[in-house]
Amino acid sequence: MYQIGEALIGEGDELAHIDLIIGRKDSPAGIAFANALSQLSWGHTPLLAVVRPNLMTKPATVIIPKVTVKNMEQAGLIFGPAQAAVAKAVADAVEEGIIPKDEVEDYVVIVSVFIHPEAKDKDKVYHYNYGATKLALQRAMDNFPDVDTLLYEKDRAGHPMIGKKLINLWDPPYLQVALDFPDLKKTLEVVAALPENDHLILEAGTPLIKRYGVEVIHKLREIRHEAFIVADLKTLDTGNLEARMAADATANAVVISGLAPRTTIDKAIKEAKKTGIYSIVDMLNVPDPYKRLASFELKPDVVEIHRAIDMEGHMDQAWNTVKEIKENVENILVAVAGGIRPENVMEAIQAGADILVVGRAITNARDVEGAARQFLKAMRKEDVDQFRIMTDF
Repeated sequence: MYQIGEALIGEGDELAHIDLIIGRKDSPAGIAFANALSQLSWGHTPLLAVVRPNLMTKPATVIIPKVTVKNMEQAGLIFGPAQAAVAKAVADAVEEGIIPKDEVEDYVVIVSVFIHPEAKDKDKVYHYNYGATKLALQRAMDNFPDVDTLLYEKDRAGHPMIGKKLINLWDPPYLQVALDFPDLKKTLEVVAALPENDHLILEAGTPLIKRYGVEVIHKLREIRHEAFIVADLKTLDTGNLEARMAADATANAVVISGLAPRTTIDKAIKEAKKTGIYSIVDMLNVPDPYKRLASFELKPDVVEIHRAIDMEGHMDQAWNTVKEIKENVENILVAVAGGIRPENVMEAIQAGADILVVGRAITNARDVEGAARQFLKAMRKEDVDQFRIMTDF
């Protein structure tokens, strides 16, 4: 048996990131420990963790540098503050009961240590690596995170060192702003004016994409880097090809027309799943959206009940369709588009709508930010989730 732990502590070039394995000598961890000490590689020389020269920590611990050590200055941070910090953290973990004291001779620890090439401050390197190692050991022995914690947290916070975040729509309702006019300058002005909000989605509308191509999504990301962006292609043919085009352009979702042949829709949904983006089927002009949805081989992530502009006065039929889908189809989100106003937002949500698609009521407003906030307030999703700003669990 062996356990795995991870922790990141600190800031700047001296931050510490620890990956470790702790296990018994007769487990795969013991084999890996022996291999680490006996099979050296250039720039990643393993070393035993010592509290001070001639005083090895227990359980026996080997340190492996993650970053290639290229000069003596870098080596001095590994064979010094990092080495001592890891050793002290392991020893303290024994003293505090994290590692059973009566079993230390049965265990070994393998610690991968990150030292940035530009790190300079030895005190920070020591303190950050001590804290990260001790936390990683605690997590390893506690089997942290458990699956429920992982599934709860995975869509609520982002990694600080990535580009575009892959966002899941885990907390409906959402406001989707349809950028459906073929004017890039105006589009970017609208996007810049929209409020920052966890529950706001951008839609690269069909006219915008027809004029500028799916690469226009990159332009939107220059302003809203982490936004959830929908590519409204309204695909009618070559479903797998167009879904891949949307994914390659960094869209988070692709829209397929519900009027497309079933094979086209099925291929688009499969390709969307393959590339990790959402599939949305737009039921504009589909006589019976629920019956059409039931005929698909695979269900999309989102079905959009889309009423044409000429039908925006007929609300009851839309809400009834939403209810029918939500009551009979599991694990699907329902979007509603056409005729959504702040005064009927709660009516749509109570009917089961997860995504409210709004275009001109926001994009043509004199005060774009104010109009968007009016919808978000009506949805009771006005503020960014302040509680997601945290240092640890």
